[in-house]
Amino acid sequence: MRGFVLRLFVSVLGLWLASAIVPGLEIDASETLVLAALLLGIVNAFVRPIFIIMTLPITVLTLGFFLLIVNAAMLGLVAALLEGFVISGFFAALFGSLVISIVSWYSSLFIGSGGNIEHIVINKKDKF
Repeated sequence: MRGFVLRLFVSVLGLWLASAIVPGLEIDASETLVLAALLLGIVNAFVRPIFIIMTLPITVLTLGFFLLIVNAAMLGLVAALLEGFVISGFFAALFGSLVISIVSWYSSLFIGSGGNIEHIVINKKDKF
């Protein structure tokens, strides 16, 4: 349960940062922000794998860059399902999904698979 809450917080942080940085991506209330993060997790767990399998040939052809389009589409789907979450266009969805992906990737460096916070300890006597 702790891992779920921690990952939900990371998604909320990524969505908040994306709405603050990316013009055209607007979230009107904090409740909408939490619902959007929760719905984005559900969409990424169930809908995104289907889209990835369906678009596998074009993803291979573009060397994986088409996954950026798939991520933007998932963010657009969440915006279409929530009333207080507005994305004004394709590039707002693309850049918003990039911001969310970078925040999630960076936080995964510190969050283990079980949801525990991990850190690296370097002893002074261990020299390279």
